[in-house]
Parts: sequence; C-alpha cells; structure tokens
Amino acid sequence: MLESSPDVAPDIDALVTEDDTPVDNLPSEKQQRLLTEPLYSSWHGPGDNRPFLAAANVGIFSQTRTPAIVPDMFLSLDVTVAQEWWRKEHRSYFIWEFGKPPDLVLEIVSNTEGREDTEKRRKYAWMRVPFYVIYDPQQQVMAEVLTVYRLQGLQYERQNMAQFPGLKLGLTLWEGEFEGKGDTWLRWTDEQEVLIPTGKERADQERQRADQERQRADQERQRAEQERQRAERFAALLRQAGIDPEQK
Repeated sequence: MLESSPDVAPDIDALVTEDDTPVDNLPSEKQQRLLTEPLYSSWHGPGDNRPFLAAANVGIFSQTRTPAIVPDMFLSLDVTVAQEWWRKEHRSYFIWEFGKPPDLVLEIVSNTEGREDTEKRRKYAWMRVPFYVIYDPQQQVMAEVLTVYRLQGLQYERQNMAQFPGLKLGLTLWEGEFEGKGDTWLRWTDEQEVLIPTGKERADQERQRADQERQRADQERQRAEQERQRAERFAALLRQAGIDPEQK
C-alpha cells in the first residue's frame, strides 16, 4: 500500500531525486516535449479550471524507502507545484506530498532493456496509476506501436482505444514535422479527437486567421471602391443625358 500522509514530513535527505545523468536519445527527447508543451500552450485542461501537472523524465516516489521510477512522461490532474519548488521535498513527484499518483504515465521504448511491459508495468499498477501507455515506435518489445493499459482492481488490462474520457484527452499517431524533423509522432487530442496544437502551431493558425481576415477586409474595400466607381460612372451618364442623378 502507498504511505498515508504523515503528521511529520518524512526524511528524504538520503533520497536521490536527480542524478544529472543524460540518458535520453534525440527522438525520445523531442517526443517527450511534444507530449508536454501542447498541454500547457493549447489545452484547456479537464475543465472547471482544474489544475494539472505534465512533466517529462521526472522521478515519481511512492515511498521514502523505495527508489524513484522515472517515466518518460506523466500527467496528473488536480495538483499544483509548490511555490518553493527548488526545495528538495518539492523537486520530484512525491506521492505523499501531492496526495495522489499521476493519472497517466507514458513510456517511450528506445531499446530492449527498459522492461516497460514487465517490471515497470507492475510498479505503476502497484502505485495505482489509472492509465499506463507504452509507445514503441520501432516495435522493439511490443507487438503494437501503441499499447494502452487501464487499471482494473490491482492489475492492468489492455484498452483497445487510446481515449481517456475522464481526462478529456486522447492519443493519436500523427505524420508531420516537429521542430524541423519530419516523422511519425505521438500526439494528444482533445475529447472530440481534434489534435491539440503546439504553441508554434497555434501561433501559425492565429497568423493564418489574421491574414485571412485582412484579405477579406481588403476584398470588401475593393468591392466597395468598385461600387463607388460604378455609381460615379452611372451618374455621369445621367448628367450627359440631361438627368440630375440627385433629383428624386
């Protein structure tokens, strides 16, 4: 069982919360950011102004005597980061501090040594993480590129769809370019299965909409000018025929 919140904060001085060892490869690093940045730049959250925390490569501690497990990405609803987040007791995801495990954890398979579908799956289930996602773009350890588990009781069961109604999110494979690199990427969608854009994509969309509005305004001005010129030509013809165009 997970430790309950004690009256006195547990001693975490001996815990290794980060070791500053670079372990990720370039594709995984970009993929991690593509799974966190859009949530902050373009997602409206799960509704009702509920806060959330999305992070990549940050340790999750379930007990003071248990080493952290470090998912490639996790999402936790209804939690906020402490104001003094540089203090050791706030620099990692301590379940006893946040009061709950993350709602979803995601692992990106980059080799055959990560034990994503064995040891890590058991640990996340023991932590009571509701959703566990394994993304294996090269199918090195999994039969499918994307595998979604949902916690049922004390164990995970496969879920056929990559949709999470309670989180108002979904996942999809997307062909496109991110930061100058074209590939197949794992992307978030909203509850209507519409792609959640990155900050850059959102800015590009806003610029495109603004350009379209300017073009429409220019077209309206051109039409108005053409109508004015036609009216002036017609008035001139009437005057040539001895008719006052102003006379009613």
